[in-house]
Amino acid sequence: MNTISEPSSASGNPDTKLKRNLGLWQLTLLGVSTQIGSGWLFAVLSSAAVAGPAAILSWIIGAIMILIVSLPWIELGTLFPRSGGIVRYPALSHGVLTGWITGWGYWIGTACLPAVEAQATLTYLGGSFPELGLVRMESGTTVLAWPNGILTGIAILAVFFVVNLFGVKLLAKVNTWVTIWKIVVPTITFVLLFFSFRASNLTIRSGFFPTGSSGIVHALVIGGIAFAYVGSRQVLDYAGEARNPERTIPLAIIGSCLIPMVVYLGLQFGFLGALDWDSAGVAPGDWSALTSSNWASAPLFQALGAAGFGAFATVLLIDAAVSPAGNGWVTFGGAARSSFGLGVDGYAPSALAKVNRFGTPWVSLLLALVVSALFMLPFPSWYQLVSVVSAALVLSYLMGSPIAHVLRRTAPHAPRTWRLPAVGFWAPVGYLAGLFIIYATGFSSLVQLLVITFAGLVIYGAYTAVRTGWIRGSVGWALSAAFLAAWIFINARGGWFMNITETQRPGSWDFPWYVAAIAVTLALYLIALRAFSTVEGRKHLDAGIWLITTLLAVLTLSYYGEFGPLAAPLLPDPYDLCALVVIAMVSYRWSVHSGFRTDQLDRALDDDTAHDGVMPRL
Repeated sequence: MNTISEPSSASGNPDTKLKRNLGLWQLTLLGVSTQIGSGWLFAVLSSAAVAGPAAILSWIIGAIMILIVSLPWIELGTLFPRSGGIVRYPALSHGVLTGWITGWGYWIGTACLPAVEAQATLTYLGGSFPELGLVRMESGTTVLAWPNGILTGIAILAVFFVVNLFGVKLLAKVNTWVTIWKIVVPTITFVLLFFSFRASNLTIRSGFFPTGSSGIVHALVIGGIAFAYVGSRQVLDYAGEARNPERTIPLAIIGSCLIPMVVYLGLQFGFLGALDWDSAGVAPGDWSALTSSNWASAPLFQALGAAGFGAFATVLLIDAAVSPAGNGWVTFGGAARSSFGLGVDGYAPSALAKVNRFGTPWVSLLLALVVSALFMLPFPSWYQLVSVVSAALVLSYLMGSPIAHVLRRTAPHAPRTWRLPAVGFWAPVGYLAGLFIIYATGFSSLVQLLVITFAGLVIYGAYTAVRTGWIRGSVGWALSAAFLAAWIFINARGGWFMNITETQRPGSWDFPWYVAAIAVTLALYLIALRAFSTVEGRKHLDAGIWLITTLLAVLTLSYYGEFGPLAAPLLPDPYDLCALVVIAMVSYRWSVHSGFRTDQLDRALDDDTAHDGVMPRL
């Protein structure tokens, strides 16, 4: 029987060469660091503009939602603790096609995020100090200028590379001190704001719920709350380098959810109480007007100034540059560990699994540097791509629930140090929450995500399926080339992909024709691959159809729903959310039914070293 990789001894397994240097505190702060970035300077105003004082509840609901999504991942992380685990777990329960789709999307997201963080730092500095020549305007969009901006951005990425190159121990030390800074500064900020707290702001005009329950839900999306919490995944990215993973992983994931919640709640509460309506230039209680108020560009700066603590604003200026850098080097390491996992499991060339004497996957680090540097090029459409491709990260969150549920069936006696209680209830609830996050990215971001994610099927057909022996090389290359040509044509005619205006280009296909063309092209490609594949290859293809179908259904719902481009949505709130629940429940049952006992799982369970804390190759 053909397999994606051959079993190896512990001495030849790249997983065993990683250094287990991360304790509980260090692992937790890796997850926290990616959630407290420069966005905390603005999220409190955008959330209040949508939900008013009830934005406080939005932050609580968002944290609970992410925690529920993370629960199945805790079970998986303690069962198979290894770096890059998020891209490697899906193959255990649903085979190689599902593993490749989610792994490819997640790697793309983590590889581009360091560039996003470097751009955030330079855009802020360039706007504050134009004489540096870091940025310029092109087609109404701020882009990095050549040579100052682009070369400085690449230099920042090089710093990320060096911090990661000399091992996770150095990375953890640097990140620990920076993350402590990132926690302390927001904490001092909301403590100072409490000195000018006006309780009347919580009940002014229309009361605590000025926009009702819909405002609370919309704040999760429009206010950026749901995405502010998407960072606990970093714990799993570095799980293979954790000491005592059975204990540290659960506590680190929970801590990386709760610590940011406390910080964000304090900031939101402090901002609401310190809001000076006269200084902001809007009528008291007119929450929606905050987005165009005098405070819109720097809400916490203005709030501190109005409270009499303007001198502390200088510290916030420093933090606006430090926080994105902290996010950048953690996600840079996460990108390397994702491609490391793909290399170990055979989805990508094995060279990506090479580890240096510091226990660092150095080839994967180098690849992350090159890919991130490409996103520094000054093309506005690329900036649109970079800003939305990060939504690929949330795709990975969707998989935890079905993986955990399937492994309960296919590996019931596997040694689990932590089990998700009532898996039949919490796993579907977590799946629904994950699907909501994907839906909440909005149509413009979602269509970019799916174009890129499904484009990765070309590599699956031309490389992965060929390497396993499931399909002949000439056939795989021919089918993949035809699919790529059709994919480029369809998305060029669709008029949505890489469109900086976030609107459809004039003269493009209507959406029904566009989504139908996507569905037919994907179906024909997969049917052709299946027809020429071996029996084993067909099994892996069949097990991934549910995921592709689900993503297309959510894309269609997104177009016609509340977060789509239509001025009058065909499915306004709450009908779109009801439809999402139906899709989630049908999809979840399908996903669990599609899972099977894979060869990758058998090799993992049969490896004796797994019981000694050394993870096997899957």
